[in-house]
Amino acid sequence: MNRRKLLKTAAGAAVASTAIAAPAIAQSAPALRWRLTTSFPKTLDTLYGACDMFAKAIADLSDQKFQISVYGPGEVVPAFQVFDAVANNTVEMGNSASYYYIGKDLAFAFGTAVPFGLNTRQMNAWLAYGGGLDVLNELYGTFGIYGVPFGNTTAQMGGWFRKEIKSLDDLKGLKFRVGGVAGQVLSRLGIVPQQIPPGDIYPALEKGTIDAAEWIGPYDDEKLGFLKVAPYYYYPGWWEGCANGFLYINSAKWAELPKLYQNMVTIAAGQVAADLTAKYDARNAAAIKRLVAAGAQLRPFSNDILDASFKATNELFAEVSAKNPKFKALYDSTIAFRNEQYQWHQVCEATYDNYMIRRIRA
Repeated sequence: MNRRKLLKTAAGAAVASTAIAAPAIAQSAPALRWRLTTSFPKTLDTLYGACDMFAKAIADLSDQKFQISVYGPGEVVPAFQVFDAVANNTVEMGNSASYYYIGKDLAFAFGTAVPFGLNTRQMNAWLAYGGGLDVLNELYGTFGIYGVPFGNTTAQMGGWFRKEIKSLDDLKGLKFRVGGVAGQVLSRLGIVPQQIPPGDIYPALEKGTIDAAEWIGPYDDEKLGFLKVAPYYYYPGWWEGCANGFLYINSAKWAELPKLYQNMVTIAAGQVAADLTAKYDARNAAAIKRLVAAGAQLRPFSNDILDASFKATNELFAEVSAKNPKFKALYDSTIAFRNEQYQWHQVCEATYDNYMIRRIRA
Protein backbone atom coordinates (compact mmCIF):
# COMPACT_ATOMS: atom_id res chain seq x y z
CA MET A 1 0.00 0.00 0.00
CA ASN A 2 1.57 3.34 -1.06
CA ARG A 3 1.52 6.48 1.09
CA ARG A 4 -1.28 8.20 -0.89
CA LYS A 5 -3.54 5.16 -0.64
CA LEU A 6 -2.81 4.84 3.09
CA LEU A 7 -3.80 8.47 3.71
CA LYS A 8 -6.97 8.05 1.66
CA THR A 9 -7.92 4.92 3.64
CA ALA A 10 -7.21 6.68 6.96
CA ALA A 11 -9.30 9.68 5.94
CA GLY A 12 -12.21 7.43 5.02
CA ALA A 13 -11.99 5.66 8.35
CA ALA A 14 -12.02 8.98 10.18
CA VAL A 15 -15.16 10.11 8.35
CA ALA A 16 -16.88 6.83 9.16
CA SER A 17 -15.83 7.11 12.80
CA THR A 18 -17.24 10.62 12.99
CA ALA A 19 -20.51 9.54 11.45
CA ILE A 20 -20.86 6.80 14.04
CA ALA A 21 -19.70 8.85 17.01
CA ALA A 22 -21.72 12.02 16.39
CA PRO A 23 -25.19 10.55 17.00
CA ALA A 24 -23.93 8.76 20.13
CA ILE A 25 -22.50 12.00 21.53
CA ALA A 26 -25.64 13.93 20.62
CA GLN A 27 -27.81 11.44 22.52
CA SER A 28 -25.68 11.69 25.66
CA ALA A 29 -25.23 15.47 25.44
CA PRO A 30 -28.58 17.24 25.89
CA ALA A 31 -28.88 21.00 25.57
CA LEU A 32 -28.63 22.54 29.05
CA ARG A 33 -28.50 26.06 30.42
CA TRP A 34 -27.18 26.54 33.95
CA ARG A 35 -26.42 29.59 36.07
CA LEU A 36 -23.24 30.16 38.06
CA THR A 37 -23.07 32.93 40.66
CA THR A 38 -19.79 33.99 42.24
CA SER A 39 -18.73 35.89 45.35
CA PHE A 40 -16.08 37.81 43.45
CA PRO A 41 -16.53 41.12 41.59
CA LYS A 42 -16.18 41.51 37.84
CA THR A 43 -13.26 43.88 38.33
CA LEU A 44 -11.07 40.88 39.20
CA ASP A 45 -9.96 39.16 36.01
CA THR A 46 -8.41 36.50 38.22
CA LEU A 47 -11.32 35.16 40.28
CA TYR A 48 -14.28 36.35 38.24
CA GLY A 49 -12.27 35.63 35.12
CA ALA A 50 -11.88 32.02 36.24
CA CYS A 51 -15.66 31.62 36.11
CA ASP A 52 -15.79 33.02 32.58
CA MET A 53 -12.98 30.70 31.56
CA PHE A 54 -14.82 27.72 33.03
CA ALA A 55 -18.09 28.57 31.26
CA LYS A 56 -16.31 28.91 27.92
CA ALA A 57 -14.46 25.62 28.40
CA ILE A 58 -17.72 23.78 29.14
CA ALA A 59 -19.39 25.30 26.08
CA ASP A 60 -16.47 24.34 23.86
CA LEU A 61 -16.18 20.81 25.24
CA SER A 62 -19.90 20.21 24.75
CA ASP A 63 -20.04 21.68 21.26
CA GLN A 64 -22.07 24.59 22.73
CA LYS A 65 -24.76 22.27 24.13
CA PHE A 66 -23.99 22.94 27.81
CA GLN A 67 -24.20 26.69 28.39
CA ILE A 68 -23.38 28.30 31.75
CA SER A 69 -24.20 31.96 32.43
CA VAL A 70 -21.98 33.70 35.01
CA TYR A 71 -23.34 36.28 37.49
CA GLY A 72 -21.43 38.55 39.83
CA PRO A 73 -22.24 39.49 43.44
CA GLY A 74 -25.64 41.10 43.78
CA GLU A 75 -26.90 40.07 40.35
CA VAL A 76 -28.61 36.97 41.75
CA VAL A 77 -27.63 36.90 45.42
CA PRO A 78 -25.14 38.84 47.60
CA ALA A 79 -21.51 37.73 47.74
CA PHE A 80 -21.82 35.74 50.95
CA GLN A 81 -25.00 33.89 49.96
CA VAL A 82 -23.56 31.86 47.07
CA PHE A 83 -23.45 28.58 49.00
CA ASP A 84 -27.08 28.93 50.11
CA ALA A 85 -28.21 29.86 46.59
CA VAL A 86 -26.73 26.61 45.29
CA ALA A 87 -28.08 24.55 48.19
CA ASN A 88 -31.67 25.74 47.63
CA ASN A 89 -31.32 25.49 43.84
CA THR A 90 -31.72 29.20 43.14
CA VAL A 91 -28.76 28.53 40.85
CA GLU A 92 -27.23 25.23 39.81
CA MET A 93 -23.67 26.13 40.73
CA GLY A 94 -21.60 28.81 42.43
CA ASN A 95 -18.02 29.85 43.04
CA SER A 96 -16.98 31.00 46.48
CA ALA A 97 -14.60 30.51 49.39
CA SER A 98 -15.56 27.84 51.88
CA TYR A 99 -14.51 29.89 54.89
CA TYR A 100 -17.18 32.50 54.17
CA TYR A 101 -19.64 29.97 55.60
CA ILE A 102 -18.07 29.12 58.95
CA GLY A 103 -21.31 30.31 60.55
CA LYS A 104 -22.79 26.98 59.45
CA ASP A 105 -19.89 24.99 60.87
CA LEU A 106 -16.36 26.14 61.71
CA ALA A 107 -15.13 23.07 59.80
CA PHE A 108 -15.95 24.93 56.57
CA ALA A 109 -12.72 26.88 57.06
CA PHE A 110 -10.62 23.92 55.95
CA GLY A 111 -11.98 24.11 52.41
CA THR A 112 -10.19 27.43 51.87
CA ALA A 113 -7.54 28.03 54.54
CA VAL A 114 -6.89 28.01 58.26
CA PRO A 115 -4.23 29.98 60.14
CA PHE A 116 -0.81 28.33 59.92
CA GLY A 117 -2.26 25.58 57.76
CA LEU A 118 -1.22 24.28 54.36
CA ASN A 119 0.55 26.08 51.57
CA THR A 120 -0.71 25.89 47.99
CA ARG A 121 1.05 22.72 46.89
CA GLN A 122 0.26 21.01 50.17
CA MET A 123 -3.40 21.96 49.84
CA ASN A 124 -3.61 20.56 46.32
CA ALA A 125 -1.93 17.34 47.45
CA TRP A 126 -4.12 17.00 50.54
CA LEU A 127 -7.31 17.46 48.54
CA ALA A 128 -6.25 14.99 45.84
CA TYR A 129 -4.29 12.37 47.76
CA GLY A 130 -4.67 13.11 51.46
CA GLY A 131 -8.40 12.43 51.68
CA GLY A 132 -9.21 16.11 52.15
CA LEU A 133 -11.74 16.46 49.33
CA ASP A 134 -13.66 13.37 50.42
CA VAL A 135 -14.02 14.65 53.97
CA LEU A 136 -15.02 18.12 52.80
CA ASN A 137 -17.64 16.69 50.46
CA GLU A 138 -19.10 14.72 53.35
CA LEU A 139 -19.53 18.07 55.09
CA TYR A 140 -20.91 19.90 52.04
CA GLY A 141 -23.14 16.94 51.23
CA THR A 142 -25.15 17.45 54.41
CA PHE A 143 -26.25 20.77 52.84
CA GLY A 144 -27.04 19.28 49.44
CA ILE A 145 -23.81 20.48 47.84
CA TYR A 146 -21.09 18.76 45.82
CA GLY A 147 -17.76 20.61 45.81
CA VAL A 148 -15.03 20.71 43.17
CA PRO A 149 -11.70 22.52 43.81
CA PHE A 150 -11.54 25.65 41.66
CA GLY A 151 -8.08 27.13 42.09
CA ASN A 152 -5.74 28.53 44.70
CA THR A 153 -4.67 32.15 45.06
CA THR A 154 -1.35 31.08 46.73
CA ALA A 155 0.08 32.49 49.97
CA GLN A 156 -1.54 35.81 50.76
CA MET A 157 -0.31 39.13 52.04
CA GLY A 158 -1.12 40.34 55.54
CA GLY A 159 -3.09 43.37 54.44
CA TRP A 160 -3.14 47.15 54.21
CA PHE A 161 -2.96 49.28 57.36
CA ARG A 162 -3.45 52.98 57.91
CA LYS A 163 -0.76 53.02 60.57
CA GLU A 164 2.43 51.08 61.20
CA ILE A 165 2.10 47.96 63.34
CA LYS A 166 5.22 47.57 65.46
CA SER A 167 3.97 45.52 68.38
CA LEU A 168 1.06 43.55 69.77
CA ASP A 169 -0.17 46.68 71.51
CA ASP A 170 -0.70 48.34 68.12
CA LEU A 171 -3.30 45.68 67.29
CA LYS A 172 -5.56 46.51 70.23
CA GLY A 173 -8.92 47.83 69.06
CA LEU A 174 -7.95 47.74 65.39
CA LYS A 175 -10.95 47.24 63.08
CA PHE A 176 -9.63 44.81 60.50
CA ARG A 177 -11.41 43.28 57.51
CA VAL A 178 -10.31 39.65 57.44
CA GLY A 179 -11.84 36.43 56.10
CA GLY A 180 -12.50 33.08 57.68
CA VAL A 181 -11.56 31.74 61.07
CA ALA A 182 -8.64 34.19 61.30
CA GLY A 183 -11.02 36.71 62.83
CA GLN A 184 -11.56 34.46 65.84
CA VAL A 185 -7.80 34.17 66.33
CA LEU A 186 -7.17 37.89 65.89
CA SER A 187 -9.92 38.80 68.33
CA ARG A 188 -7.85 37.06 71.01
CA LEU A 189 -5.10 39.58 70.26
CA GLY A 190 -7.44 42.54 70.69
CA ILE A 191 -8.39 43.09 67.05
CA VAL A 192 -12.02 43.74 66.10
CA PRO A 193 -12.52 41.54 62.99
CA GLN A 194 -14.86 42.66 60.22
CA GLN A 195 -16.37 40.38 57.55
CA ILE A 196 -16.91 42.55 54.48
CA PRO A 197 -17.60 41.40 50.89
CA PRO A 198 -14.79 42.06 48.39
CA GLY A 199 -16.58 44.84 46.54
CA ASP A 200 -17.25 46.79 49.76
CA ILE A 201 -13.72 46.71 51.22
CA TYR A 202 -12.32 49.84 49.57
CA PRO A 203 -15.23 52.13 50.53
CA ALA A 204 -15.03 50.93 54.15
CA LEU A 205 -11.30 51.56 54.26
CA GLU A 206 -11.63 54.94 52.56
CA LYS A 207 -14.36 56.13 54.93
CA GLY A 208 -12.47 54.92 58.01
CA THR A 209 -15.16 52.40 58.92
CA ILE A 210 -12.24 49.98 59.20
CA ASP A 211 -8.56 50.63 60.01
CA ALA A 212 -7.05 47.88 57.89
CA ALA A 213 -8.00 45.22 55.38
CA GLU A 214 -6.60 42.12 53.78
CA TRP A 215 -7.71 40.70 50.48
CA ILE A 216 -5.37 38.46 48.49
CA GLY A 217 -2.09 39.80 47.19
CA PRO A 218 -0.37 42.44 45.04
CA TYR A 219 -2.16 41.91 41.71
CA ASP A 220 -5.74 41.97 43.00
CA ASP A 221 -4.95 44.47 45.76
CA GLU A 222 -3.55 46.88 43.17
CA LYS A 223 -6.75 46.63 41.13
CA LEU A 224 -8.88 47.33 44.20
CA GLY A 225 -6.84 50.46 44.97
CA PHE A 226 -6.05 49.89 48.66
CA LEU A 227 -2.75 51.79 48.46
CA LYS A 228 -4.67 55.04 47.99
CA VAL A 229 -6.07 54.88 51.53
CA ALA A 230 -3.70 52.65 53.54
CA PRO A 231 0.05 52.82 52.81
CA TYR A 232 1.46 50.06 55.05
CA TYR A 233 1.46 46.66 53.35
CA TYR A 234 2.19 43.76 55.71
CA TYR A 235 3.29 40.18 55.17
CA PRO A 236 2.86 37.27 55.48
CA GLY A 237 -0.87 36.56 55.72
CA TRP A 238 -0.27 33.75 58.21
CA TRP A 239 -3.99 32.99 58.25
CA GLU A 240 -3.82 32.06 54.56
CA GLY A 241 -0.70 30.15 53.59
CA CYS A 242 -2.94 29.38 50.64
CA ALA A 243 -6.56 30.16 49.77
CA ASN A 244 -8.45 27.51 47.88
CA GLY A 245 -11.69 28.32 46.07
CA PHE A 246 -14.52 25.92 45.31
CA LEU A 247 -17.07 25.33 42.61
CA TYR A 248 -20.25 24.39 44.46
CA ILE A 249 -22.85 22.33 42.60
CA ASN A 250 -26.34 21.45 43.76
CA SER A 251 -26.17 17.72 44.58
CA ALA A 252 -29.47 16.85 42.90
CA LYS A 253 -28.49 18.74 39.76
CA TRP A 254 -25.09 17.05 39.75
CA ALA A 255 -26.74 13.63 39.96
CA GLU A 256 -28.94 14.51 36.97
CA LEU A 257 -25.99 15.50 34.77
CA PRO A 258 -24.99 12.94 32.15
CA LYS A 259 -21.66 11.33 33.00
CA LEU A 260 -20.15 13.02 29.95
CA TYR A 261 -21.05 16.45 31.36
CA GLN A 262 -19.81 15.53 34.84
CA ASN A 263 -16.45 14.66 33.29
CA MET A 264 -16.43 17.97 31.42
CA VAL A 265 -17.04 19.88 34.66
CA THR A 266 -14.21 18.06 36.43
CA ILE A 267 -11.80 18.57 33.53
CA ALA A 268 -12.68 22.24 33.02
CA ALA A 269 -12.45 22.99 36.76
CA GLY A 270 -9.01 21.38 36.84
CA GLN A 271 -7.88 23.53 33.92
CA VAL A 272 -9.21 26.66 35.61
CA ALA A 273 -7.55 25.75 38.92
CA ALA A 274 -4.13 25.30 37.33
CA ASP A 275 -4.48 28.52 35.34
CA LEU A 276 -5.56 30.58 38.36
CA THR A 277 -2.55 29.63 40.47
CA ALA A 278 -0.15 30.20 37.56
CA LYS A 279 -1.77 33.58 36.91
CA TYR A 280 -1.27 34.72 40.50
CA ASP A 281 2.34 33.52 40.56
CA ALA A 282 3.10 35.37 37.33
CA ARG A 283 1.23 38.60 38.03
CA ASN A 284 1.94 39.11 41.74
CA ALA A 285 5.68 39.38 41.08
CA ALA A 286 5.24 42.33 38.73
CA ALA A 287 2.47 43.95 40.76
CA ILE A 288 4.48 44.12 43.99
CA LYS A 289 7.16 46.13 42.17
CA ARG A 290 4.57 48.58 40.86
CA LEU A 291 3.01 48.99 44.30
CA VAL A 292 6.34 49.71 45.98
CA ALA A 293 7.24 52.18 43.23
CA ALA A 294 3.89 53.88 43.84
CA GLY A 295 4.61 54.29 47.57
CA ALA A 296 3.53 51.09 49.33
CA GLN A 297 5.47 50.60 52.55
CA LEU A 298 6.30 46.89 52.80
CA ARG A 299 6.53 45.67 56.37
CA PRO A 300 6.91 42.18 57.89
CA PHE A 301 4.83 41.23 60.90
CA SER A 302 7.19 41.00 63.89
CA ASN A 303 8.11 37.61 65.31
CA ASP A 304 6.28 38.59 68.50
CA ILE A 305 3.06 39.05 66.53
CA LEU A 306 3.57 35.81 64.62
CA ASP A 307 4.36 33.82 67.76
CA ALA A 308 1.36 35.23 69.63
CA SER A 309 -0.86 34.46 66.63
CA PHE A 310 0.45 30.90 66.40
CA LYS A 311 -0.20 30.34 70.11
CA ALA A 312 -3.71 31.80 69.89
CA THR A 313 -4.47 29.63 66.84
CA ASN A 314 -3.43 26.42 68.58
CA GLU A 315 -5.46 27.31 71.68
CA LEU A 316 -8.57 28.08 69.63
CA PHE A 317 -8.29 24.92 67.52
CA ALA A 318 -7.82 22.74 70.61
CA GLU A 319 -10.97 24.23 72.16
CA VAL A 320 -13.05 23.80 69.00
CA SER A 321 -11.76 20.26 68.38
CA ALA A 322 -12.93 19.22 71.83
CA LYS A 323 -16.51 20.20 70.92
CA ASN A 324 -16.77 19.69 67.16
CA PRO A 325 -15.98 16.21 65.74
CA LYS A 326 -16.15 17.41 62.12
CA PHE A 327 -13.67 20.18 62.82
CA LYS A 328 -11.39 17.79 64.72
CA ALA A 329 -11.35 15.26 61.87
CA LEU A 330 -10.36 17.91 59.35
CA TYR A 331 -7.91 19.57 61.72
CA ASP A 332 -6.13 16.31 62.58
CA SER A 333 -5.94 15.35 58.91
CA THR A 334 -4.65 18.75 57.79
CA ILE A 335 -2.02 19.18 60.49
CA ALA A 336 -0.66 15.65 60.13
CA PHE A 337 -0.36 16.20 56.39
CA ARG A 338 1.25 19.64 56.87
CA ASN A 339 3.85 18.37 59.32
CA GLU A 340 4.85 15.43 57.13
CA GLN A 341 5.11 17.68 54.08
CA TYR A 342 7.37 20.16 55.85
CA GLN A 343 9.64 17.34 56.99
CA TRP A 344 10.14 16.56 53.32
CA HIS A 345 10.29 20.17 52.13
CA GLN A 346 13.07 21.07 54.52
CA VAL A 347 15.22 18.39 52.90
CA CYS A 348 14.94 19.63 49.34
CA GLU A 349 12.33 22.25 48.45
CA ALA A 350 13.18 24.77 51.16
CA THR A 351 16.94 24.35 50.84
CA TYR A 352 16.77 24.95 47.09
CA ASP A 353 14.50 27.99 47.43
CA ASN A 354 16.55 29.50 50.26
CA TYR A 355 19.80 29.03 48.36
CA MET A 356 18.39 30.62 45.22
CA ILE A 357 17.02 33.58 47.18
CA ARG A 358 20.43 34.14 48.76
CA ARG A 359 22.18 33.96 45.39
CA ILE A 360 19.80 36.40 43.74
CA ARG A 361 20.23 38.85 46.61
CA ALA A 362 24.03 38.55 46.53
